[in-house]
Amino acid sequence: MTDVSIKSLIKLVYGDVRGYPASILHSAFVLLLDIDNASKSTGTQRWQAFMSKGWHAELELGFEHSHEVTRLMRRRHVGPLAVQQPFYPEKDGSAHVYLLHPPGGVAGEDVLDISCFLGPGSKAVLTTPGATKFYRSDRGRSIQTTRINVGEGGVCEYLPQETIVFDGAKASISTHVSLSGDAVYLGWDIVSLGRPACRENFDAGELRQRVEVFRDGRPIWFEQFRLQGADQAMNAAFAFCARPIVATMVYAGPAHENTLQRIREALGDAGKNLFSVSQLERVIVCRYLGGRMSEAKALFRKAWEVIRETGLGKPAAAPRIWAT
Repeated sequence: MTDVSIKSLIKLVYGDVRGYPASILHSAFVLLLDIDNASKSTGTQRWQAFMSKGWHAELELGFEHSHEVTRLMRRRHVGPLAVQQPFYPEKDGSAHVYLLHPPGGVAGEDVLDISCFLGPGSKAVLTTPGATKFYRSDRGRSIQTTRINVGEGGVCEYLPQETIVFDGAKASISTHVSLSGDAVYLGWDIVSLGRPACRENFDAGELRQRVEVFRDGRPIWFEQFRLQGADQAMNAAFAFCARPIVATMVYAGPAHENTLQRIREALGDAGKNLFSVSQLERVIVCRYLGGRMSEAKALFRKAWEVIRETGLGKPAAAPRIWAT
């Protein structure tokens, strides 16, 4: 029995193999090989070869504005990426959508590919139920790519919970945003280099991060960096200054002339020397560099609340999943 036929049988019994724990798939491999009169040792060897290849997961979402409500009209997924039914906690019909990745972590050579299309006038808040974890890997790079296209009059808020890059991980994270006309984008990335809570530094591995925002095909924001584990920049006073939590929030949309001042006032002393806010044309950028994830999330949430009020003209409505 070939690996292809074994995989097909597992799909027949279990469905999509990428949505199940490794222990279940291992048992299925061994069982099917036993049926084929193969030895358990041979089954284990072939299982290890199968698992040595990274998993590819895709999620494609399409939103449309209809009868004063944003509806999720299209969804397609491959592998362990999915969404629940949208929630509608806001009066303007904005859809709150949770991006689900049941395995909870990204291993070597795994690929996560997320595409979201918001039609004209659509409004959506995209978030995740928990942290995204990039695990240590001795193999190739793990990749997460997010593509967001927003039609004229649309608003996309991409607010995932934190990303934890384990020591030894090789991670590449990119976000590409395309806006049409007066479309609005608000998104953040909150990254932990290593796991400071358990005193794990980012001593090995690599992180590549890239964010680009276009309006009508013209770039209005671009940023990328590449960091090696134990890089001198990690401890340099001019760079990370031994602070492992790095976060950036980008807002491309209308804003009141005193929005920056309102953000600074909302943060008070809590953001001193750790938080900055600046504006380039119609793009507002907030940054955090510090040592506590809870502080980073709290500061960004305050800034988000101000931007919502002054830019979008509505109060903040935090996704319910954040309270769990």
